[in-house]
Amino acid sequence: MTAITGLVGLRPTPAAAAEVAAPPYDVIKPGSRLESLLAARPASLTHVTLGADPKAALDQLVADGRLIEDTEPAYYAYRQQWSGGSRLGFFAAVEVSDYSAGQVIRHEKVFDAKVQGRIELAKKTGVTMEPIFLLTRAAITATLEDAFKRLPLLYDFDADFQGLNDLHGVSADIVRIDAADPAYAALGAAVAEHPLYIADGHHRYHTALRSGMTHCMTYITGDAAIQGYNRVINGVVPFAAIKDKLALEPVSAFHTPPKNAFCLHTAEGNWLLRAKDVPQDVVGRLDCSILERELYPHLGLEHRHIIDPAHFDYYPESQLDQMQEQVASGKYELAVALHPVSIDELMAVADAGMGNPDIVMPEKSTFFAPKVLSGLFIYRHSLR
Repeated sequence: MTAITGLVGLRPTPAAAAEVAAPPYDVIKPGSRLESLLAARPASLTHVTLGADPKAALDQLVADGRLIEDTEPAYYAYRQQWSGGSRLGFFAAVEVSDYSAGQVIRHEKVFDAKVQGRIELAKKTGVTMEPIFLLTRAAITATLEDAFKRLPLLYDFDADFQGLNDLHGVSADIVRIDAADPAYAALGAAVAEHPLYIADGHHRYHTALRSGMTHCMTYITGDAAIQGYNRVINGVVPFAAIKDKLALEPVSAFHTPPKNAFCLHTAEGNWLLRAKDVPQDVVGRLDCSILERELYPHLGLEHRHIIDPAHFDYYPESQLDQMQEQVASGKYELAVALHPVSIDELMAVADAGMGNPDIVMPEKSTFFAPKVLSGLFIYRHSLR
């Protein structure tokens, strides 16, 4: 049984919500225009999540009256709408349990070294600011839709990041569901019947585990879309030196390819590279696994290189133009677009990993879009 409860802590006033809200800290690239934009906004949550003195920045937001205390547990239904789509989910506190309990299921490897900074941030501030994005098979949509019909909007704004992030222009509508509302019990009962799958935020959940938190702040939805997670590459061996060894098909434009194929872009043009072999195992058949087996060795690349920014950087499917700019600038030699992983593929890997923790998705294989705004709630977590 997966136990959830309402959130308590800090939240923006309705007037300050759009100012405080920010993209997740881990999609803000150092030195980027987005980083500069958010740094220039005095109320942005990024002064807490990425600033030099997070506790002072948080205290200042409270002193300025932009954040207020909410001590009564509640869920927060969150509706996002954008051109061509929408998504419903809700914020809640989920009981933290070991992966072996089967209540919260991961699909990625986690590394202690990557969470140390987030553990320190949690210790300094006493709060959690970035929700973990969870998927559920529970039927929650009708309950959330009804809540939006009955309850007043707490927040209602369009995110403004000047086109520098996928959340730009995505509407954020929030209603507060307190413990006396029938939707509160209905959501808790529905979610309790199913495990929760981590879609995004594996290291945030690992931070909660390592910190000894009793509960962690999450966003729960049954509706999610995965974009292709593409890459720009500098090989140890130049692409020009190995190009003739590959069965490349020239194409007119850089685009998202069909499954089991890859679209390659260099300064010389665009090509389609089709998979030679597609195994049946749940990890090996993923396109990112095929790419690592069939292209990377030609470029002299090993698994250790994929997190080295000298050799790789990663962009969602919506940023094909930015990838081509990286190639045009000479920073990277090659851009590769992949077909998106499906929700069924992700859950198949996660389920298989319950029996064998070594079965995980490859790094940098999924990009859920749009992301969830940070700063709509700041959770005062408790420790065991």
